[in-house]
Amino acid sequence: MKFAVCLAVSCAVLLTACSGMRLVDSDVSAYATGPTIPAGAGYRFERLPSQQATPQQSAALESLAQVALAKVGLHRNDAAAQYAVQLELRLAREPRAPWDDLYEVDDYFGDMPTGPRHGSLLRRPSFRLNYDPYYRREVALVVRRLSDSQLVFETRAKHDGRWPDDEAVLAAMLQAALQGFPNPASGVRRVVMEIPR
Repeated sequence: MKFAVCLAVSCAVLLTACSGMRLVDSDVSAYATGPTIPAGAGYRFERLPSQQATPQQSAALESLAQVALAKVGLHRNDAAAQYAVQLELRLAREPRAPWDDLYEVDDYFGDMPTGPRHGSLLRRPSFRLNYDPYYRREVALVVRRLSDSQLVFETRAKHDGRWPDDEAVLAAMLQAALQGFPNPASGVRRVVMEIPR
């Protein structure tokens, strides 16, 4: 009996501790393609013409990237930048996850008489669409040396899941994409970041 009580209390404590955080797992591929970027180097953001057409969205992504870049020792310095950083974001909202059942039996509704005299009823099931939206996100970051336009660093992170809050998820993805900067591990790897619920 004592063991069962202790086990129940332990499980409750673990569930409470875990409920405040969530995991964002990203598939990251990063490449250092030139001389190592020195710590403390200054950079500026550069936008493609299509990104210039959506300045608010571009500024929001740059703001998240600026925080992530500061964590790896780079600082934004538009006036005296040594490097240019270019960002790319792809977002897709799908009506359901790939593994969701398209239909699920819901509760029963309505009664259908089976005969005019007997008055017996046949209950029929209702079907409803039963899924939540599913989000696919991909963020890419490229760093070029301004003195000769040489590409020196490239990284990309992909994540898909049900979390709808782009800002928190993208911040975690950018941090994952810069893991190991400026000399990241080679190949595609899974990087898991923990963020508040």
